[in-house]
Amino acid sequence: MPIKIDDRLPARESLENENIFVMTESRAQSQDIRPLKILILNLMPTKIVTETQLLRLMSNTPLQVDVEFLQTATHESKNTSQNHLNKFYHTFDEIKHKKYDGMIITGAPVELMEFEEVDYWPELCEIFEWTKTNVYSTFHICWGAQAGMYYHHGIKKYTLPEKMFGVFPHRPLDLYHPLMRGFDDTYFVPHSRHTDVNFNDVALCKDLQILSYSEQAGIHLVSDLECRNFYATGHSEYDADTLAKEYFRDKEKGLDIKIPYNYFPDDDPTKKPLMTWRNVGTLMFTNWLNYFVYQRTPYDINDI
Repeated sequence: MPIKIDDRLPARESLENENIFVMTESRAQSQDIRPLKILILNLMPTKIVTETQLLRLMSNTPLQVDVEFLQTATHESKNTSQNHLNKFYHTFDEIKHKKYDGMIITGAPVELMEFEEVDYWPELCEIFEWTKTNVYSTFHICWGAQAGMYYHHGIKKYTLPEKMFGVFPHRPLDLYHPLMRGFDDTYFVPHSRHTDVNFNDVALCKDLQILSYSEQAGIHLVSDLECRNFYATGHSEYDADTLAKEYFRDKEKGLDIKIPYNYFPDDDPTKKPLMTWRNVGTLMFTNWLNYFVYQRTPYDINDI
């Protein structure tokens, strides 16, 4: 079944060219089923790229997914046109009266700042609190995961000696958890971050369960015990060339950036990187949508 999106969204053409099943709003209105209502708070600077990446991952299920996009009102995006934001994004005041089956909160390039120093932190805290009553299950990514664990559970983040940058092997710690169903004993995830959470801090939190771990990159997936909040420290939504673009961008700026780990063949930046995380990214979001949104959310969305 398809993802339902606005007919005019730029991601539509890219997804259709990949033979990914998307349904325009006009067609979806003729179907007599209740789609899942998913809200995406997109904090990434390259919003159109992130939209396409996340929609691609949510498209491979037998569920119809109705997606809306949210932006912060207290931060002005410098990398996405205001025209695009006006067309496709809501502010929190516009949607806070509504309820959603699921929500995704993306990463953001503010990890070296203290949470309270981020200009939209008070607004984000209001959104975090609102999800407790208006969203059935929320999936947090990278900085969004660190921010969510800090707000909901008091888990602090720490600055790393050097950037965690590359594609790292991980192992599931609970293969019987529904989010991990179908995962291999080792799977790969891209990471691109300067901060981390401490394993012991999370392990000692009675309300959290660590689902997967990497000897090099640390914790990857965390769930609260009610499975209403999930936290992923990596970027399974990334395209094959996303890390390459970051690497060459930083090199051009003269920054001291290492070649991303386990990414370019033979560590040669002139060679095209291989994508080794597509399957697990799709599987992770499919499991989330199926087991923790569709299977659990009330049929009457107002009962959330």
